[in-house]
Amino acid sequence: MTYIGRFAPSPSGPLHLGSLIAAVASYLDAKANKGRWLVRMENLDPPREMPGADQLILEQLQAFDLVWDGDVLFQSERISDYQNQLDMWLKEKKAYACRCPRKQIRAAGGVYNGHCRYLNLPAEDSAVRFLNSSPLTQFEDLIHNTVINTSARTSEDFIIRRRDGLFAYQLAVVLDDIYQNITHIVRGQDLIDTTVWQNSLYAALNVKPPQYAHIPLILGNDGRKLSKQTGAPALDTKKSSQLLVEVIARLGQQPPKELLLESNTRILNWAIDNWQLSQVPKN
Repeated sequence: MTYIGRFAPSPSGPLHLGSLIAAVASYLDAKANKGRWLVRMENLDPPREMPGADQLILEQLQAFDLVWDGDVLFQSERISDYQNQLDMWLKEKKAYACRCPRKQIRAAGGVYNGHCRYLNLPAEDSAVRFLNSSPLTQFEDLIHNTVINTSARTSEDFIIRRRDGLFAYQLAVVLDDIYQNITHIVRGQDLIDTTVWQNSLYAALNVKPPQYAHIPLILGNDGRKLSKQTGAPALDTKKSSQLLVEVIARLGQQPPKELLLESNTRILNWAIDNWQLSQVPKN
């Protein structure tokens, strides 16, 4: 089986250190396994997107010599596929419309209780939830081994289309990974809890999930995940070689100091030749 990995940023702003770590980790794991590395732009939330950020992100990747295989896939090109699957599940009663406000769910402890499951509400002007009738609670991770999630949210009927008509990450990411034949997903640890939801969708589609590897997050001084929403600074591409060596070190790969004098291509080639996923820290 050919290894196919991917990096899937959202164009809500330029790449920062945390997103560079995810890009480099997924790139190195793909190339060390003689595989392909794809780039997908997760542009499904226009209100949160920054004009021109998609092209800026691609330019940043090129500045670090992170060269992707094939064409970039934009999720906005896949709307009809998401809608077709949604319609099928609604017809098969594997999904249903919900109009419960967030305030009501928060007041109930933050876990949706299935209130609208059998009300047969119209899908128009409603959120759509997946009927999570056989919730999964664990999966295998190449870094964390067996991951078990027994929180109440695991068995929740989760949203696959928002009330404003925008498709949810859970639905889009699964359908896109199937569409692109993704075999391995290397991504941030912030997505580890909802992996069981994604695997429930794979089960409903009778498709084997990819192999997962969740890498540690970079935290800001306030203890929160370094992200565009928390004001993480954009990457300084003029320091690309220095940043690449730093990222490789953060991934537990112990690059020699003399790599700082090398080109990005030579740095990446060293990292590919010496890549050990088992050395990536869990936290």
